[in-house]
Parts: sequence; structure tokens; C-alpha cells
Amino acid sequence: MQNIVILAGTIRQAPETRTTRTGTDVTRFKLVTSRPRYSEGRVVRDEKGYRVEDAEWHRIVAFNGLGRTIRQYCESGTKVLVRSRIHYTKWQDAEGQDRYGCEIVAETVDFLSRAPQAETDGEDEGRFIDEDDIPS
Repeated sequence: MQNIVILAGTIRQAPETRTTRTGTDVTRFKLVTSRPRYSEGRVVRDEKGYRVEDAEWHRIVAFNGLGRTIRQYCESGTKVLVRSRIHYTKWQDAEGQDRYGCEIVAETVDFLSRAPQAETDGEDEGRFIDEDDIPS
């Protein structure tokens, strides 16, 4: 038996990291995925002929080093591939009612778009390697 989830999508909220009392870093972010909408076995298209897509929102959590890497290199708009597992939680609210939740626990994250570029003084912009500079 396996609990495997693979999601490719876009981060739509800047990742946030908190540290537990025991020192574990917990990073959370929201990931949006999309899929074509179907009706009667066919893809639905709008009046301009573009296919209509439905968005799904996922709550992703990552721990320690993976979470710190995500927080450092990802921002809203970053595209990622998340290999993960589903984790269900149960708790009681202030009125004593049982509440349930579901989140995706990231095990690996691949970056599908560039990480934000560090600001430079412009010195290296437009530079390239001249073939004459490459040792033979």
C-alpha cells in the first residue's frame, strides 16, 4: 500500500515558515493546479475556442531543510512539481466539535520555473562567455 501524491502547479501564496517549540521548521504554502473541464466526454471550450479549466487549491506543508529551501527560492507565481503524501488531521474546536483537515506533506519539490534572481549591481548583465575564453 502506498500514499503517493504528485502535483505540478503554481504557488499562489508566498511560503511561510514557523518553528515549533521543539525546533522543527514548518513551511506552508498554497499550490494551484488546473485541469480541463469536461462535459459529456468532451473538453468544454469558451466562446473564443479556448478550453475552460477548473482550478484546484492544495495546502502544502514541508519540514526543516526542504521547507527552508522552498521559502528561500519560491514566491507567488513559482511553478513546482511536488512529490508528497496526503495527511489527514482531526481536532476539536472551541465548542468541542470535531473538525477535520487534509494537507499534502511534501517529500521532494522540483522547481519548474526560475527562482527569483538576486539583485545585482548590473555589472554582469548581458555578459556571455566568448568561445576564445574556453580552454581547449
